Amino acid sequence: MKDFSNRVTELFNIQYPIIQAGMVWCSGWRLASAVSNAGGLGIIGAGSMRPEILQEHIQKCKQATDRPFGVNVPLLYPEMDRIMAIIVEEKVRIVFTSAGNPTLWTAFLKERGITVVHVVSSVKFALKAQQAGVDAVVAEGFEAGGHNGREETTTLVLIPMVRDAISIPLIAAGGIGSGRTMLAAEVLGAEGVQIGSRFAVSVESSAHENFKQRIIQSNEGDTVVTLKQLTPVRLIKNKFYQKVQEAEWRGASKEELDGLLGKRRSKTGIFEGDLDEGELEIGQVSAALKKIETAAGIVQSVWEEYDSLKKSICS
Repeated sequence: MKDFSNRVTELFNIQYPIIQAGMVWCSGWRLASAVSNAGGLGIIGAGSMRPEILQEHIQKCKQATDRPFGVNVPLLYPEMDRIMAIIVEEKVRIVFTSAGNPTLWTAFLKERGITVVHVVSSVKFALKAQQAGVDAVVAEGFEAGGHNGREETTTLVLIPMVRDAISIPLIAAGGIGSGRTMLAAEVLGAEGVQIGSRFAVSVESSAHENFKQRIIQSNEGDTVVTLKQLTPVRLIKNKFYQKVQEAEWRGASKEELDGLLGKRRSKTGIFEGDLDEGELEIGQVSAALKKIETAAGIVQSVWEEYDSLKKSICS
């Protein structure tokens, strides 16, 4: 079924304008290939991978799907030269960059025939990404789990402002996990959606079962954005979050917060399943997620609801 086409599906050569976010400790080759095989765009999350592990996941993803997939690269992470060399060596055709300056690597990637998309949380950075030469922008609202803007601009407000500011394709993210929200994003000016939290609790997600169960048991108000002095993230409230909150309330320095966060907190929570001492990063839409589904089931459910609602509105 290839009766839908817009700038996002054409840019990535995919069936549906549904992109799976490159989430740390969730987005390995199994999830990425499953989403791509279902007609969306699967993304390997390089943020939680050493270079040699990333290379292994890329190679396995190429074996598991003959459809397009991409790699998400947080630009503030170490060993960036090696990561980019692997991406070129393995002939990855699509790269989503985030958490950093898009001018650093966009030209390098595009000179090698790679499609580049940058994740932003404000109009200011959307314009900078367009000026850097990226092919598309993901505008991610305050509802999201990661890459939250300090401005706290919600998706409902952010998408139309970014749409008015840029001419390149626009993908909406933050609080999107259904066909209804996909249609709403389109009305606001987006040409595709990036979904994180719902895929984080998929069968193919590499997240620990404890983390998945905690997400589907969560309720409205269980998540909060914190760590704004470092990199703002939305966390499920737990013992670790309470420690962060107490430190922030007494005016802890960046160095103290960085020490509290450590290098393994997200791995401890998301990948190893420690629900007390781990960093449980997830989007606000987690309160609406009540079951674990296959990635293919998620893609089909989102698309069918979107398609049905659009037809009913337009009829």
